[in-house]
Amino acid sequence: MSSYKEKADAVYAFIETLSKENPGIAKGFIAMHKAAAEKGVLDAKQKELIALGIAIAIRCEGCIACHVQDALKAGASQEEIVETIGVAILMGGGPSVVYGDFAYKAMKEML
Repeated sequence: MSSYKEKADAVYAFIETLSKENPGIAKGFIAMHKAAAEKGVLDAKQKELIALGIAIAIRCEGCIACHVQDALKAGASQEEIVETIGVAILMGGGPSVVYGDFAYKAMKEML
């Protein structure tokens, strides 16, 4: 896979595969994702930016691809994503600089 869009698509495709191969786990994950994403005090954009920051800090490139894509769909600006990368670097240290770069490249690709 050469693009972050392809990486995000691959994650979602695997969830579909998992739905067939291990439906209980997939159903549980999808239900948890849906519940966490529901509008509450935080809106979808805020939740996606939080998820992106965590994805950078825990060094999950597939998660970064998905949450950059979903943050943009939820209306996040380039400035908000760059600020999120900065907070993730604060929390994750040097390795988050590397994964922050992945998030930045994913954002630029998907804008």
